[in-house]
Amino acid sequence: MSKHAMEYPRLALYINGEWLEGAGRAQSDVVDPATESSLGALPHATDADVDAALWAADAAFPAWRRTAPMQRAAFLRNAAQLLRERAEALSWIITREQGKPLTESRVEVEKAAELFDWSAEESRRIYGRIIPARVPRMRQMVIPEPIGPVAAFSGWNAPAITPSRKIASALAAGCTVVIKPAEETPATALFLAQVLHDSGLPAGVLNMVFGDPGRVSDRIIQSPVIRAVTFTGSTEIGTKVGLMAAAGLKRSVLELGGHAPVLVFGDVDPEAAAHTLIQAKLRNAGQICVSPTRMIVHESIAEPFARSLADHARRWRVGPGLEEGVQMGPLANVRRLEAIQSMVEDCRERGGRILAGGERIGDRGYFFQPTVVQGYDDTWRAANVEPFGPLAILGTFSTFDQAIAEANRLPFGLAAYVFTKQADTIADATDAIESGAVCVNHCQHSLAETPFGGIKQSGLGKEGGVEGLSEFTQFKYVAQC
Repeated sequence: MSKHAMEYPRLALYINGEWLEGAGRAQSDVVDPATESSLGALPHATDADVDAALWAADAAFPAWRRTAPMQRAAFLRNAAQLLRERAEALSWIITREQGKPLTESRVEVEKAAELFDWSAEESRRIYGRIIPARVPRMRQMVIPEPIGPVAAFSGWNAPAITPSRKIASALAAGCTVVIKPAEETPATALFLAQVLHDSGLPAGVLNMVFGDPGRVSDRIIQSPVIRAVTFTGSTEIGTKVGLMAAAGLKRSVLELGGHAPVLVFGDVDPEAAAHTLIQAKLRNAGQICVSPTRMIVHESIAEPFARSLADHARRWRVGPGLEEGVQMGPLANVRRLEAIQSMVEDCRERGGRILAGGERIGDRGYFFQPTVVQGYDDTWRAANVEPFGPLAILGTFSTFDQAIAEANRLPFGLAAYVFTKQADTIADATDAIESGAVCVNHCQHSLAETPFGGIKQSGLGKEGGVEGLSEFTQFKYVAQC
């Protein structure tokens, strides 16, 4: 199927194995960020819809938790296979809703499929253990069990990966799910529900609702049905979600905001480092929580690094994500466009030197130039608030201690980057940086098999890897004699 023959799908809620469309429900428009035109109307869940989703997850949980791990794995593997078979259709939807280039959307679909594959295999390896007893004929066992129905909330910036990670991990552990994905990218999430539905997943095991974020989220989290909450989004909203979960003594996994520092030491090739970093910076138009932003470079190579980064930024091709050769699409919504415009203006007013970009592109669609600003000052708004856009700010350091102090200055700790070839510097920097993840000489943080999550105000718990699966598991001690 060519992209020209594809059509944006009708939107619905998915509750207890059924698709509920807009009749009698409030609706909102889904906007194409490249054209600002409406793609379709999204039905909003009523209170009764939310309650039905909760009831369905609760009713399905006893049978799903008793389903053999091998059988749960089969559903997840089938979903991964269907995602790969339908990859082009889903990639097209992601690009239309979110804006990223089609090449990036295809990579995201493959990563989503990998998450289902990984969780399928790991569902068979949720092991307990035997504790040596103090007396004869005593058996002391630790038995893993699914924690119960899970409430999941995912954002718009990785609309296939983030819900896939939450859904696949929870289902693999034997939990049922009520998920509220982002209203900006609903068709992507519903596509995931469709492949699981087509894989034969029993009704009620997965339920998907949309609507007013505050009202729907509050009702889901506060329900006595829910036993765990997994949320990806801003620190501000995530803190509120965590407090609500804590009020019900419910486990929470919170993947929140970051402000990733980059330490580029003087022994590296500045042009090679700039080439690696610009690709990571401009991926998804910088709308990634691990996006490298505060680039602090040793003074001995600061100028060639800045020159190379700016040269790359100026040459980067920006346009609609469906066009061939486009390297960066629009920002996902008008809120991000306005935020980046405001941050760049603040940099200018505070003495920042715009080396590349700094302006909106055109007057239709949320396009913004890849932007590099030199003269880093920690009073800049962009130096303290996550830009979440195609904005890189450059500063310098002269000593190791200065670099580490800047890396740890903010109350966030999601991701950090170190570029150096010196083994001692690598060891010292990775030990000293306060972050949930540190990448050395590359920018690939999150894989299906690796844990992902922040510290400090960047969150609680882990997603991905065996650590992520354990977040949906509780342990029972059984002593038998």
